[in-house]
Amino acid sequence: MANRSRIKGELVNVGDLITVSFRLVEVGKTRLSRFDGLVIAIKGRGENTVFVVRKIGTGAVGIERIWPINSPWIEKVEVKKRGNVRRAKLYYLRGRKGKAASKVKAKHERMVMKIKPKIKEERIEREAVRKNRRTSRRQVSSK
Repeated sequence: MANRSRIKGELVNVGDLITVSFRLVEVGKTRLSRFDGLVIAIKGRGENTVFVVRKIGTGAVGIERIWPINSPWIEKVEVKKRGNVRRAKLYYLRGRKGKAASKVKAKHERMVMKIKPKIKEERIEREAVRKNRRTSRRQVSSK
């Protein structure tokens, strides 16, 4: 069981909004088709790994497709939006309706980078204040 996997060179996590371009064989010809959806599960190990992509189709009907990671029919995979989820399998989305059925918190990498330095500066300031309090108490008690 895995939360992430590399598909055609692209790192894909559960909760990501992706586009899978795959070859369709029709009578006498082949064409590329796209399937845009949310990765709700990555299952299996090694060569047996599969991923499940879910989208909401016409008439608010949920459509799921399951592909093996190493399928020769998959041309490429693009990650449109990274998702921030706490679960390995998002099967609970099957019971939701409308926009809530495909709603997952987005991962804001730039915001995380901006917040971390601020937290570090605040921590340094708090430590300096504590040290000042300790030294002033010592000076008062020694007199």
